[in-house]
Amino acid sequence: MHFSIPETESRSGDSGGSAYVAYNIHVNGVLHCRVRYSQLLGLHEQETQQVPTEEVSLEVLLSNGQKVLVSVLTSDQTEDVLEAVAAKLDLPDDLIGYFSLFLVREKEDGSFSFVRKLQEFELPYVSVTSLRSQEYKIVLRKSYWDSAYDDDVMENRVGLNLLYAQTVSDIERGWILVTKEQHRQLKSLQEKVSKKEFLRLAQTLRHYGYLRFDACVADFPEKDCPVVVSAGNSELSLQLRLPGQQLREGSFRVTRMRCWRVTSSVPLPSGSTNSPGRGRGEVRLELAFEYLMSKDRLQWVTITSPQAIMMSICLQSMVDELMVKKSGGSIRKMLRRRVAGTLRRSDSQQAVKSPPLLESPDASRESMVKLSSKLSAVSLRGIGSPSTDASASDVHGNFAFEGIGDEDL
Repeated sequence: MHFSIPETESRSGDSGGSAYVAYNIHVNGVLHCRVRYSQLLGLHEQETQQVPTEEVSLEVLLSNGQKVLVSVLTSDQTEDVLEAVAAKLDLPDDLIGYFSLFLVREKEDGSFSFVRKLQEFELPYVSVTSLRSQEYKIVLRKSYWDSAYDDDVMENRVGLNLLYAQTVSDIERGWILVTKEQHRQLKSLQEKVSKKEFLRLAQTLRHYGYLRFDACVADFPEKDCPVVVSAGNSELSLQLRLPGQQLREGSFRVTRMRCWRVTSSVPLPSGSTNSPGRGRGEVRLELAFEYLMSKDRLQWVTITSPQAIMMSICLQSMVDELMVKKSGGSIRKMLRRRVAGTLRRSDSQQAVKSPPLLESPDASRESMVKLSSKLSAVSLRGIGSPSTDASASDVHGNFAFEGIGDEDL
């Protein structure tokens, strides 16, 4: 459950009267309600959703659209469902931690918009069915960012097939940036069924393993700039087009983000005042991070997107992975064993289908140039510090933050 920054509203029936503080309550990244503090104190267990425990079938998609139907309990948490999917695919127990389940929304063109990564405490069946829309699906995707971990997964046949299917899908949807020559080489390796060699080449491509978000708005390098954000390789990438210029890209390394925070607000319609009876707009989410532009200059960058919470989760997971690697640890997940001491294994198993050959590259896709080799050389206009009324608990400190010198920029 996520509590947003409180906002002040006028009491109904008193256009010029006193104001109260309203708290936005987000459940798993979705606005649930707006309450006063007295109402917040009154929330208790009787008002939570009671779900009867029963066996059901749950559909989980692979990155290539392949459907995996698993038998689970309505009360099964994310880890339980992940284990059931792994058992269905015959993925070894020690590789389960390299994958995660994501809630996505299927768009009209068949592509996926990522809503959030399902957290361990969630009940996936309840999460997807409570949305009461066929647009929402659960997708299995690798959960790590460093491509060096691919070696662990590729040692296993099922793990190799899952990575291969995800990579082909990412190339087809344009998430991984490929030149015509690279595309030709990849297709040649596909024809030879050289999956490992295919992945080795794909690892060298820009945005390999990145998660791309829907088009949104940022204040970099100027206010209200349309951008497409991608997360991966310990960075946030912003693709943008300035007036009269070709497609460009700016990258923000997580090790240079001192902190970040997600805030929400409900902007009033244009021309209206904050008084009862006036309509209210949609909830606006913003991800703001303080970035080390040069040795002695920190500056806030703000991204306005409905997927801001998902972006924040990605940043945190990248930092966590960097810290684990720095301490010499492993991302292999220690699975919680059940009372019986064994994991459920599926009676019937399902193979990961090999995706079709890559189609010809889309001629409409443009090549990108780096926005600047030095971010400090970019003219950053309209970038100001977000409102300072947020409490310290709303700010995510970055333990992977590193000081740098001008020679590093």
